[in-house]
Amino acid sequence: MADNISDNRDDVVCRIVRRELDAAVVLRTEEVIGFLDHRPVFKGHVLLSPIQHVDTLLDLPPELMTPLLTAAQRVAASLGSALGCQGTFVAMNNVVSQSVPHVHVHVVPRTKGDGLRGFFWPRTKYADGELEAYAERIRSALRG
Repeated sequence: MADNISDNRDDVVCRIVRRELDAAVVLRTEEVIGFLDHRPVFKGHVLLSPIQHVDTLLDLPPELMTPLLTAAQRVAASLGSALGCQGTFVAMNNVVSQSVPHVHVHVVPRTKGDGLRGFFWPRTKYADGELEAYAERIRSALRG
């Protein structure tokens, strides 16, 4: 599937797909793009979206469900070796709390005792140069 998003879509994900916005991309296939959240819950927090514009989970066509969840599984598996985390938190907001009108899956690295409780997601920031360093560690782990 090509980058078949509408010319009039101006959401952040579509702009990243079209390479109009910089992002620390960790994974790109024909169907899915994965990049670091610029306001992560924890450093290494990846957002995965279909390349094709899809507003919400309810709009996601069946043929994109498998590639999206397979990408989430791959990223979750890579974060342990890339970042030394003990597990991941995988989540998707649907309309309520969905800050970008383009369906996306959060894959958040977790470590026992990291302080994340329930659905309150405190955010952190990357230091200068740190975003790309985290992205490279994850890309390297994804390459195997």
